[in-house]
Amino acid sequence: MQSLFFESFFAVLLVSLMPILGFVFVFHEKHKDKMVFFFVSLAVGALFGDALIHMLPDVFEHAAGHTFIPSLIVVLGFLVMFVLEKFLHWHHEHSEEHSEECRDNIKPLGKISLISDALHNFIDGATITASFAISFEVGLATTLAVTLHEIPHELGNVAILIHAGYSKGRAIFFNFLSALTAMFGFILTFALLTQVSDLIYWVIPFAAGNFIYIAASDLVPELHKNLEFKKSVIQFVGIVLGVLLMALALMLE
Repeated sequence: MQSLFFESFFAVLLVSLMPILGFVFVFHEKHKDKMVFFFVSLAVGALFGDALIHMLPDVFEHAAGHTFIPSLIVVLGFLVMFVLEKFLHWHHEHSEEHSEECRDNIKPLGKISLISDALHNFIDGATITASFAISFEVGLATTLAVTLHEIPHELGNVAILIHAGYSKGRAIFFNFLSALTAMFGFILTFALLTQVSDLIYWVIPFAAGNFIYIAASDLVPELHKNLEFKKSVIQFVGIVLGVLLMALALMLE
């Protein structure tokens, strides 16, 4: 358990430091689109690869042929992300209608974005911790997949907060506070794993469903917004590269 604690702690800490990339947005905004374009493609491949190459095979192997429950949990993870995102979109629309009523000139969209990001980061912390409980290699692959996803995600969050009325400094600061909820996900999951060792085989398929949803519903549509042939080829190569990174991590197990 000691090795699990330190492996998970430093991995989650790394992911929690991703908001520092907000400085890249602030000081090198002209390069942001190129960075996001590249990392979104990588993240799609990494998230699909981690879910389908690392997470689910380990869970199904443990299930020893009884795959109905794990499969159901994957679907549950997908549906929970759908409902959460739909709920946040509804609040987004409602907030935009009343944004002129805000006394501090901060649009409600900014606060909703922070809440959404905090929940997302909490799940990331729990997922990384549960992945390290399976093996160091699975934990490492999951950390890489989450990191690749967090790079464009955190840059986008800073942009949303600035659009909502936050100063650049406050946007980076609050985004960083939101990222720290990943540490709470780590602490809670680690504490529960010390009591219920089989918990990982519930958390991991749920997280796999989250990853599949994020890649398919959030990231792939972003890639389809640009139909230029050259960039489409680069996107395809980025997706394949993301999958290959996950396959390489599997070969190291």
